Amino acid sequence: MDLNHLKAVALAAAHSGGNFIRSRLDRTRRIAHKGEIDLVTEADLGSEKRIIETIRASFPGHTILSEEQGLTAGCTGYQWIIDPLDGTTNFAHGLTTCCVSIAVVKENQPLIGIVWCLFSEELFSAVSGQGAFLNGRRLFVSDIDHVKDSLLVTGFPYNVKEIMAPVMARFTRCLEASQGVRRLGSAALDLCYVAAGRFEAFWEEQLHPWDTAAGHLIVSEAGGQVTNFDNRPFEPEMKSILASNGRIHNRMLDLLDLKGTE
Repeated sequence: MDLNHLKAVALAAAHSGGNFIRSRLDRTRRIAHKGEIDLVTEADLGSEKRIIETIRASFPGHTILSEEQGLTAGCTGYQWIIDPLDGTTNFAHGLTTCCVSIAVVKENQPLIGIVWCLFSEELFSAVSGQGAFLNGRRLFVSDIDHVKDSLLVTGFPYNVKEIMAPVMARFTRCLEASQGVRRLGSAALDLCYVAAGRFEAFWEEQLHPWDTAAGHLIVSEAGGQVTNFDNRPFEPEMKSILASNGRIHNRMLDLLDLKGTE
């Protein structure tokens, strides 16, 4: 399979979905609840429909895993992993910190990662073995060596009220050890910002493949390190993620390890 062709279709799909989202920002938004704080809007659904249509036009036999429609099995080893609107809660409140995230994997190996930040006009992209880019400029993670000099970013899972104690324990330890911790509300953007050197590390738990698949490849191709909290090489099905510039990874693992602190 030609990776450039895969990338071109992924870019077209991301722009199609993103243009629909942009058209809905200033309109009255119809919001539904998948959970107490897990929202879905017509922008999510419309974006996903357009993304899938674009992919199906070129690759009708590929498997697609998308946040709203779930898994549609195909007849090849290629799988598309789609978040049609990462940052739905932000968007539902009129905030523009959101994006479209699309990844292509084969046999669990990431090949393409696209994160399109439609409102800021930032396009993060990566092709396996070819590096990571922002609007055509090569990306590299930061060269900061110590957590005390680092700016970190995290997110809170939708079931945070059920696991509040460990989530806040990790947050507190990382906040005390670093220059600061931010919470943007989009895991895909958090990962891209690590790749761009804007943050030194990102951690979160209870995520899904569509939250992390594209950003995982972008961080890796920018020279970063991505594992789960147990320091196993990251795979999209894993529920916890730590992405860093590599230099502070072991110290971050220590901060996230709550064994012996309870």
